[in-house]
Amino acid sequence: MLNPRQMPPHRRDGFLLAAACFLIGVTFGVFADSTGLGLAKAAALSVLTFTGASQFAAVSVVAGGGTTVAAVGSALLVGARNALYGPVLSPSLRGGPLRRALAAHFVIDETTAVASIQPDAKRSRDAFWFTGLWLFAFWNVGTLLGVALGGTFDDPGVLGLDAAFPAAFVALLVPHVRTRPGRTAALGGGAIAVVAVPTTAAGVPMLLAALAVLPGLWIRRSRPVGPGGEDET
Repeated sequence: MLNPRQMPPHRRDGFLLAAACFLIGVTFGVFADSTGLGLAKAAALSVLTFTGASQFAAVSVVAGGGTTVAAVGSALLVGARNALYGPVLSPSLRGGPLRRALAAHFVIDETTAVASIQPDAKRSRDAFWFTGLWLFAFWNVGTLLGVALGGTFDDPGVLGLDAAFPAAFVALLVPHVRTRPGRTAALGGGAIAVVAVPTTAAGVPMLLAALAVLPGLWIRRSRPVGPGGEDET
Protein backbone atom coordinates (compact mmCIF):
# COMPACT_ATOMS: atom_id res chain seq x y z
CA MET A 1 0.00 0.00 0.00
CA LEU A 2 1.23 3.49 -0.85
CA ASN A 3 2.45 5.24 2.28
CA PRO A 4 3.34 8.96 1.95
CA ARG A 5 5.37 8.79 5.17
CA GLN A 6 7.84 6.43 3.51
CA MET A 7 8.28 8.57 0.40
CA PRO A 8 11.17 10.98 -0.23
CA PRO A 9 10.09 14.55 0.64
CA HIS A 10 9.68 15.68 -2.97
CA ARG A 11 7.46 12.70 -3.79
CA ARG A 12 5.44 13.10 -0.61
CA ASP A 13 4.79 16.76 -1.43
CA GLY A 14 3.73 15.85 -4.96
CA PHE A 15 1.43 13.07 -3.84
CA LEU A 16 -0.30 15.17 -1.17
CA LEU A 17 -0.75 18.03 -3.63
CA ALA A 18 -2.22 15.65 -6.21
CA ALA A 19 -4.58 14.22 -3.60
CA ALA A 20 -5.73 17.73 -2.66
CA CYS A 21 -6.53 18.43 -6.32
CA PHE A 22 -8.82 15.39 -6.34
CA LEU A 23 -11.50 17.55 -4.71
CA ILE A 24 -11.15 20.18 -7.43
CA GLY A 25 -11.60 17.43 -10.01
CA VAL A 26 -14.81 16.44 -8.24
CA THR A 27 -15.88 20.09 -8.27
CA PHE A 28 -15.27 20.31 -11.99
CA GLY A 29 -17.29 17.15 -12.58
CA VAL A 30 -20.21 18.51 -10.59
CA PHE A 31 -20.03 21.84 -12.43
CA ALA A 32 -19.81 20.15 -15.82
CA ASP A 33 -22.85 18.01 -15.00
CA SER A 34 -24.84 21.04 -13.83
CA THR A 35 -24.27 22.72 -17.21
CA GLY A 36 -25.40 19.64 -19.12
CA LEU A 37 -21.96 18.81 -20.47
CA GLY A 38 -22.31 15.09 -19.84
CA LEU A 39 -19.90 12.39 -18.74
CA ALA A 40 -18.12 11.83 -22.05
CA LYS A 41 -17.39 15.52 -22.72
CA ALA A 42 -16.36 16.22 -19.13
CA ALA A 43 -14.01 13.23 -19.15
CA ALA A 44 -12.55 14.26 -22.52
CA LEU A 45 -11.83 17.75 -21.19
CA SER A 46 -10.02 16.38 -18.15
CA VAL A 47 -7.95 13.90 -20.17
CA LEU A 48 -7.09 16.12 -23.13
CA THR A 49 -6.96 19.57 -21.54
CA PHE A 50 -5.79 18.68 -18.03
CA THR A 51 -5.55 22.19 -16.66
CA GLY A 52 -8.27 23.07 -14.21
CA ALA A 53 -8.52 26.82 -14.71
CA SER A 54 -8.94 26.42 -18.48
CA GLN A 55 -11.52 23.69 -18.02
CA PHE A 56 -13.58 25.80 -15.65
CA ALA A 57 -13.28 28.77 -18.01
CA ALA A 58 -14.55 26.75 -20.97
CA VAL A 59 -17.47 25.26 -19.07
CA SER A 60 -18.38 28.66 -17.61
CA VAL A 61 -18.68 30.11 -21.12
CA VAL A 62 -20.84 27.20 -22.23
CA ALA A 63 -23.02 27.56 -19.13
CA GLY A 64 -23.51 31.23 -19.96
CA GLY A 65 -24.72 30.41 -23.44
CA GLY A 66 -21.46 31.21 -25.23
CA THR A 67 -20.30 29.61 -28.46
CA THR A 68 -17.75 26.82 -28.78
CA VAL A 69 -15.28 29.28 -30.28
CA ALA A 70 -15.67 31.58 -27.28
CA ALA A 71 -15.27 28.67 -24.86
CA VAL A 72 -12.08 27.46 -26.55
CA GLY A 73 -10.72 30.99 -26.77
CA SER A 74 -11.30 31.59 -23.08
CA ALA A 75 -9.64 28.30 -22.17
CA LEU A 76 -6.62 29.07 -24.34
CA LEU A 77 -6.28 32.54 -22.87
CA VAL A 78 -6.32 31.23 -19.29
CA GLY A 79 -3.99 28.35 -20.14
CA ALA A 80 -1.45 30.57 -21.89
CA ARG A 81 0.29 31.17 -18.56
CA ASN A 82 1.50 27.57 -18.62
CA ALA A 83 3.83 28.52 -21.48
CA LEU A 84 5.78 30.65 -18.99
CA TYR A 85 6.59 27.52 -16.98
CA GLY A 86 8.45 25.91 -19.88
CA PRO A 87 11.77 27.78 -19.42
CA VAL A 88 11.68 26.95 -15.69
CA LEU A 89 11.26 23.21 -16.24
CA SER A 90 13.11 22.68 -19.51
CA PRO A 91 16.61 22.25 -18.02
CA SER A 92 15.50 19.27 -15.92
CA LEU A 93 13.25 17.55 -18.50
CA ARG A 94 15.43 15.52 -20.82
CA GLY A 95 14.41 13.47 -23.84
CA GLY A 96 13.52 13.72 -27.50
CA PRO A 97 10.61 15.55 -29.14
CA LEU A 98 8.01 12.89 -28.25
CA ARG A 99 8.99 12.77 -24.58
CA ARG A 100 9.01 16.55 -24.36
CA ALA A 101 5.62 16.74 -26.08
CA LEU A 102 4.24 14.34 -23.47
CA ALA A 103 5.86 16.35 -20.69
CA ALA A 104 4.21 19.52 -22.03
CA HIS A 105 0.83 18.01 -21.23
CA PHE A 106 1.82 17.89 -17.56
CA VAL A 107 3.28 21.42 -17.33
CA ILE A 108 0.76 23.01 -14.98
CA ASP A 109 0.80 25.05 -11.77
CA GLU A 110 1.16 22.08 -9.44
CA THR A 111 3.94 20.20 -11.23
CA THR A 112 5.90 23.42 -11.69
CA ALA A 113 5.53 24.32 -8.02
CA VAL A 114 6.89 20.97 -6.82
CA ALA A 115 9.60 20.56 -9.46
CA SER A 116 10.98 24.11 -9.30
CA ILE A 117 11.74 23.93 -5.58
CA GLN A 118 14.06 20.91 -5.93
CA PRO A 119 17.82 21.43 -5.48
CA ASP A 120 18.98 19.49 -8.56
CA ALA A 121 17.78 18.45 -12.02
CA LYS A 122 17.42 14.74 -11.19
CA ARG A 123 15.13 15.33 -8.23
CA SER A 124 13.26 18.04 -10.11
CA ARG A 125 12.57 15.64 -12.98
CA ASP A 126 11.40 12.90 -10.64
CA ALA A 127 9.15 15.34 -8.74
CA PHE A 128 7.65 16.60 -12.00
CA TRP A 129 6.69 13.18 -13.36
CA PHE A 130 5.63 11.72 -10.03
CA THR A 131 3.38 14.70 -9.27
CA GLY A 132 2.05 14.92 -12.82
CA LEU A 133 1.07 11.27 -13.15
CA TRP A 134 -0.59 11.06 -9.76
CA LEU A 135 -2.40 14.36 -10.31
CA PHE A 136 -3.61 13.16 -13.72
CA ALA A 137 -5.06 10.04 -12.07
CA PHE A 138 -6.67 11.91 -9.17
CA TRP A 139 -8.03 14.64 -11.43
CA ASN A 140 -9.70 12.31 -13.89
CA VAL A 141 -11.15 10.02 -11.24
CA GLY A 142 -12.43 13.12 -9.45
CA THR A 143 -14.08 14.36 -12.64
CA LEU A 144 -15.93 11.07 -13.16
CA LEU A 145 -17.02 11.00 -9.52
CA GLY A 146 -18.16 14.63 -9.69
CA VAL A 147 -20.35 13.98 -12.74
CA ALA A 148 -21.87 10.99 -10.95
CA LEU A 149 -22.48 12.98 -7.76
CA GLY A 150 -23.82 16.01 -9.58
CA GLY A 151 -26.79 14.10 -10.89
CA THR A 152 -27.85 12.95 -7.41
CA PHE A 153 -28.21 16.39 -5.80
CA ASP A 154 -30.75 19.07 -6.58
CA ASP A 155 -28.30 21.63 -5.22
CA PRO A 156 -24.63 20.58 -5.70
CA GLY A 157 -23.64 23.42 -3.37
CA VAL A 158 -24.55 21.25 -0.38
CA LEU A 159 -21.39 19.22 -1.06
CA GLY A 160 -19.24 22.15 0.11
CA LEU A 161 -16.79 21.64 -2.73
CA ASP A 162 -16.10 25.38 -2.92
CA ALA A 163 -13.56 24.78 -0.14
CA ALA A 164 -11.48 22.65 -2.51
CA PHE A 165 -9.89 25.66 -4.22
CA PRO A 166 -8.32 27.31 -1.15
CA ALA A 167 -7.29 23.86 0.14
CA ALA A 168 -5.43 23.10 -3.08
CA PHE A 169 -3.68 26.48 -3.07
CA VAL A 170 -2.52 25.90 0.50
CA ALA A 171 -1.16 22.51 -0.60
CA LEU A 172 0.58 24.23 -3.49
CA LEU A 173 2.46 26.46 -1.04
CA VAL A 174 3.71 23.68 1.23
CA PRO A 175 6.97 22.88 -0.63
CA HIS A 176 7.88 26.56 -0.80
CA VAL A 177 7.25 27.65 2.79
CA ARG A 178 9.96 25.30 4.03
CA THR A 179 12.54 27.86 2.93
CA ARG A 180 13.09 31.33 4.33
CA PRO A 181 12.35 33.10 1.01
CA GLY A 182 9.11 31.15 0.68
CA ARG A 183 8.00 31.93 4.22
CA THR A 184 8.81 35.60 3.71
CA ALA A 185 6.77 35.79 0.50
CA ALA A 186 3.85 33.85 2.00
CA LEU A 187 3.65 35.91 5.20
CA GLY A 188 4.14 39.17 3.33
CA GLY A 189 1.48 38.31 0.77
CA GLY A 190 -0.93 37.30 3.51
CA ALA A 191 -0.39 40.53 5.40
CA ILE A 192 -0.93 42.62 2.27
CA ALA A 193 -4.12 40.71 1.46
CA VAL A 194 -5.52 41.19 4.97
CA VAL A 195 -5.11 44.96 4.61
CA ALA A 196 -6.17 45.18 0.97
CA VAL A 197 -9.30 43.00 0.94
CA PRO A 198 -11.52 45.42 2.90
CA THR A 199 -10.04 48.54 1.32
CA THR A 200 -9.66 47.80 -2.40
CA ALA A 201 -11.74 46.47 -5.28
CA ALA A 202 -12.09 42.78 -6.05
CA GLY A 203 -9.00 41.35 -7.70
CA VAL A 204 -6.68 44.12 -6.53
CA PRO A 205 -5.60 42.36 -3.29
CA MET A 206 -4.22 39.45 -5.31
CA LEU A 207 -2.17 41.78 -7.49
CA LEU A 208 -0.82 43.69 -4.51
CA ALA A 209 -0.01 40.50 -2.60
CA ALA A 210 2.18 39.38 -5.50
CA LEU A 211 4.59 42.18 -4.54
CA ALA A 212 5.63 40.06 -1.55
CA VAL A 213 7.59 37.90 -3.98
CA LEU A 214 10.22 40.68 -4.24
CA PRO A 215 11.63 40.43 -0.69
CA GLY A 216 11.51 36.64 -1.02
CA LEU A 217 13.64 36.84 -4.15
CA TRP A 218 16.08 39.20 -2.43
CA ILE A 219 16.53 36.79 0.48
CA ARG A 220 16.98 33.85 -1.89
CA ARG A 221 19.77 35.61 -3.74
CA SER A 222 21.52 36.73 -0.58
CA ARG A 223 21.33 33.45 1.38
CA PRO A 224 22.43 29.97 0.20
CA VAL A 225 19.92 27.12 0.16
CA GLY A 226 21.01 23.62 1.15
CA PRO A 227 20.40 20.41 -0.84
CA GLY A 228 17.31 19.54 1.17
CA GLY A 229 15.60 22.81 0.30
CA GLU A 230 16.23 24.39 3.71
CA ASP A 231 18.22 27.56 4.28
CA GLU A 232 21.80 26.82 5.22
CA THR A 233 21.96 29.85 7.50
